[in-house]
Amino acid sequence: MQTIDKFNFAGKRAFVRVDFNVPLNENSEITDDTRIRAAMPTLKKILSDGGSLIIASHMGRPKKNPDPKYSLKSILAHVSDLLGVDVKFAPDCMGEETAKMAAGLKAGEVLLLENLRFYEEEEGKPRGEFANDDEKAAAKKVTKENQKKFTATLASYADCYVNDAFGTAHRAHASTALIAKYFDENNKMFGYLMEKEVIAVHKIMTDTARPFTAIMGGSKVSSKIEIIENLLTKVDNLIIAGGMTYTFTKALGGKIGNSLCEDDKLDLALELLEKAKANNVKVVLAVDAKIADAFSNEANTQFVPVGEIPDGWQGLDIGPATEKIFADVIKASKTILWNGPTGVFEFENFTHGSRAVGEAIVEATKKGAFSLVGGGDSVACVNKFGLVDGVSYVSTGGGALLEAIEGRVLPGIEAIRGF
Repeated sequence: MQTIDKFNFAGKRAFVRVDFNVPLNENSEITDDTRIRAAMPTLKKILSDGGSLIIASHMGRPKKNPDPKYSLKSILAHVSDLLGVDVKFAPDCMGEETAKMAAGLKAGEVLLLENLRFYEEEEGKPRGEFANDDEKAAAKKVTKENQKKFTATLASYADCYVNDAFGTAHRAHASTALIAKYFDENNKMFGYLMEKEVIAVHKIMTDTARPFTAIMGGSKVSSKIEIIENLLTKVDNLIIAGGMTYTFTKALGGKIGNSLCEDDKLDLALELLEKAKANNVKVVLAVDAKIADAFSNEANTQFVPVGEIPDGWQGLDIGPATEKIFADVIKASKTILWNGPTGVFEFENFTHGSRAVGEAIVEATKKGAFSLVGGGDSVACVNKFGLVDGVSYVSTGGGALLEAIEGRVLPGIEAIRGF
């Protein structure tokens, strides 16, 4: 497999798929540019070699084409500032004018394409409302037939293809997977960010130092079933945190008051505990909780045993005894995966548990553990608490990381690595 480090981009036009799907405020101003900054090393390497750049990304989920709300023009100035180059903008990712702009790029020049998702062919499925099933079927047929043409057009702009968009690697879209077929194995490669993500996932799931501890938070067991089941064949310790705590607690006969709970998943929770036991995996559950009499930062609070939450109260974070138990397990670990906070960390009064977990991970990392933090809320936690530099790797891919942990093949990775 070709790597970006060994490739000389001099005189080459590189089509680089990035994930610039960044959050914008009501004035179309970027509120978090993490994803844009993450792609800069790859983009700057290509320019420093004497290559030219065609940058492609999606933004949001537009329901109409085009939708000014999701135009990449809103990020143009910021991309130019970060690159130190006056980036040109193609107001359409298709068409003769765009093809001319791409063909005319000189060494060191950059072209940003308009939102790829302004074309249904990017995702390979139609959007919008249909009057009847016949109309829907026709739209699907047209989209399927045109997707190959759309992909070939994107590929025609460039001499080589670089995928640096791990956040979309789990989608078999035109620009993330299908386009790779139009380049031979020497002219398609991962960017620096994608390469780091692939290595980090491999280290967690395959090249594992033990003990391996996974901390799984989140509100619902149902959204993490496949991840938990896959982890039960790989980890030594599984820490259950967040809203999932109360489904497990109730399944074990505890009283959880008004805490979040999936009553239809109580049997599943018990099955997962049995599977863990069969695989010699230690499941670590909360023993106490910080509870509140309302879902509010200003609510009255108290600490109680996790299975003794009174009616009218709900668990919004772990308690001090649980913090110590979790921290002790984490600090004794050599590989750590964190996906999901311990409580409602958006409320300042319920950040303590998540901060304690983050600090324990940092301490373990200092002692030589490899720690991977992934999933939007966990990443938000380490950013909020200023712990980013203390962990081994922070993943930029939400859904992609979760599917990789589930053991699925990611099309965007397979397209380059699997020739």
